[in-house]
Amino acid sequence: MDPVVFCAVLAAAGMHAGWNAVVKLGLDRFSSVLLVSIVQSGLALLLIPALPIPAIQSWPWLVASALLHSGYKIFLIRAYEHGDLSQVYPLARGTAPVVVAILGALLLGETTTPAKMLAVVSIGLGVVAMSLKGGEGLSSLSPKALAYAMGTAAFTAAYTIIDGLGARLSGNASAFTMWMFVGDGIGMMIFALAARGWSAFPALTAEWRSGLLAGAMSLGSYWIAIWAFTLAPIALVAALRETSVLFAMLIGAAVLKENVRFWRWAAGGLILFGVILIRV
Repeated sequence: MDPVVFCAVLAAAGMHAGWNAVVKLGLDRFSSVLLVSIVQSGLALLLIPALPIPAIQSWPWLVASALLHSGYKIFLIRAYEHGDLSQVYPLARGTAPVVVAILGALLLGETTTPAKMLAVVSIGLGVVAMSLKGGEGLSSLSPKALAYAMGTAAFTAAYTIIDGLGARLSGNASAFTMWMFVGDGIGMMIFALAARGWSAFPALTAEWRSGLLAGAMSLGSYWIAIWAFTLAPIALVAALRETSVLFAMLIGAAVLKENVRFWRWAAGGLILFGVILIRV
């Protein structure tokens, strides 16, 4: 992987961890995710006039991507309703890179070296391992939480492949990204109206400052990822982006003074090993 792309994706992973830390607002999970989606959509709308229209052949992929991103967020919200964040999120994110690697090989012909495949597996296992000692232990995870977490992983893998294909066809990864976020924001607002009615929106105003910061970091993080999809194998970019879990652990230990147990440090070491394999 090109050094510039490698460093950019690592920076995106750090931003991803950052917005997840910021999004611990005085709101429920539903409202927090909705607020970030609206901010992303609004910022994307401001940027669209400065960008070209994506190539017509990428529009079916763009629409599919927006729907899949909304589906991912809805399943993630449902998973949070039934399980602990420290368990659900690593499970949802860690299994996706391995699925992406398999689909990339089967559908896109993106074969890679055994070392790079080991890197993807190592990062995926490390991310999943973060959940094994999270909360009260994996045994406490309810069947519904596990089902929604696996559904979230499926959405993640699907939109990753779709975004990689769509961005490559669009002629401009930035334009594809902004239009996708607009579509995703519209989808989430429709879902919010269906789930809670107009009452879903007034409560968001109290946290608009944190929401603006989180939304900007979230948009920037995935903007970089989609750009990287056009320059490097999708599976490697997807795996490297999931190092956000490692950044989140380090933020928790250094900034929030959380007690990080040995098991999570060991999982972090597995992730770091995968990162090194991608780079060498």
